[in-house]
Amino acid sequence: MPKKVKKVCLVTISLAKGGVERSVAQLSHMLDDLGHKVHIVPLNDAVDYEYSGQLFNLGKYKTADNNFLKRLLRFRKLRAYLVKNRFDFIIDHRPKNDLKREKFYLRYVYKGFRKIYVVHSSHPTMYLTDTSQNAQQVYQNNFATVAVSKYIEQENLIKKGITNAQTIYNAVDFNREISSDPFPASLQNKKYLLAYGRIDDEVKDFSFLMDAYQASEVWKKNFYLVILGDGKDKDVLLQKATQMPCGQNILFLPFTNQPFKVVSKSHFVTLTSKFEGFPMVLAESLSLGIPVVSLDIVSGPSEIVKNKQNGLLVKERNPQAFGDAIKLMTENQDLYNHCKNQAKSSVAHLSKEQIARQWDQLISM
Repeated sequence: MPKKVKKVCLVTISLAKGGVERSVAQLSHMLDDLGHKVHIVPLNDAVDYEYSGQLFNLGKYKTADNNFLKRLLRFRKLRAYLVKNRFDFIIDHRPKNDLKREKFYLRYVYKGFRKIYVVHSSHPTMYLTDTSQNAQQVYQNNFATVAVSKYIEQENLIKKGITNAQTIYNAVDFNREISSDPFPASLQNKKYLLAYGRIDDEVKDFSFLMDAYQASEVWKKNFYLVILGDGKDKDVLLQKATQMPCGQNILFLPFTNQPFKVVSKSHFVTLTSKFEGFPMVLAESLSLGIPVVSLDIVSGPSEIVKNKQNGLLVKERNPQAFGDAIKLMTENQDLYNHCKNQAKSSVAHLSKEQIARQWDQLISM
């Protein structure tokens, strides 16, 4: 019996800059490869990542004077698009931090459609999982609610009474072609540890990373710290670097939607966020054979990093403790080689093929 093709609409804030947005683009490829009909609706006019399927860029209709009436007209355009295309599923990846807005989506924009909401962050207010009442109003009547980590499934959803919750991890592409990715001349012949992502210090805490790098003293041996990305706090971090003894060894590079050659040539990749969902920088780095050093924060890292097997997992948010881990990974060659050798195999279960099968099973139920 031939497989039934599903018509699926992915709704996202954008297709630019962040790990969530990259995972949405990845999902579009996976569903398209399986033969499903994929549409993508970004709410903002920002498209950096390659995607598969048909794009309805709702952000094109956003103007500088984004008043209530114009927002309402955009909602009507979205509703009309959904009704016209008669989607089997809407897979919604937006943050959900306003209960009134979410009720409007449920009662008007998405009315009559089967919905799958994807929860990408463990921070309870970002997805209205701060109380059982909020969570149940938003998620309980979905066809399914997908968490990107086991922690989110158990702590943010099931404990709040969401009975349709399940975990599907974000996927990584082991067959990614990186030969054409840019590699900055400023990094030629340099040894460096890397952090990459949106530069929002309240979440990613690059300030802490810089302090830990300072404490590690690996900069005295010409190990550089590279911070790759753009965001609202970049100028503040640039200024901070000028005031640090290690500052000349901290290099800031602009955002690129093709960061993987820079990743693949790093000594290891770091993560110092205050919270995450499923941090793609760790999974992507390991898939390229690059070990990682991460804080053991809520949600994500402990489901990816096995301490002293594929990287280091630091329990305490303390610059000296994290600095010691940085130093250990640069000085202990046996440990480093072991982690490097284990890196790819440790995330084999996150391959596009395996994660695609889970999504296919879900929407074929």
